[in-house]
Amino acid sequence: MQQLLKGDIMPAARSKPRITHIALKVEDVRRAAEFYEKVFGFRLTSSYRERDHLSVHLTDGNIDLALVKFDRDTDAARAAGAGPCIHHFGIDVEKDEMDAYVAELREHGCEFISDPGAVTVKFRVPGGGGISEIAPMGWPFRKGEG
Repeated sequence: MQQLLKGDIMPAARSKPRITHIALKVEDVRRAAEFYEKVFGFRLTSSYRERDHLSVHLTDGNIDLALVKFDRDTDAARAAGAGPCIHHFGIDVEKDEMDAYVAELREHGCEFISDPGAVTVKFRVPGGGGISEIAPMGWPFRKGEG
């Protein structure tokens, strides 16, 4: 724990990763989106259906907020737990560093949730803490272009 407080855990050669995406599992995407638009002034960037869920993306100008409603009880729906909750958060890393980060996650004992070779890599960290995701910087949904 001492080393964590010193702040020297990231190799100097890497750029600094950033949290740029938060996905909330909700029961009513339209109502939740309207809330974030009216109360906080978030802007709608996209809405789409994919496989087993509806996603509505909003932004505050910095973070992509995804509101997700799953159609049925799937592995993805169960991954974060029952009911509304934070489904996952995303961390942008340099595209050419993705493989190195995946190797480091594996080395640290992370449980992978995404299929091998997926553009984004979802994982659970040892010790708990929910689901995290790494994605290459500039990936479309990070900027609400999706």
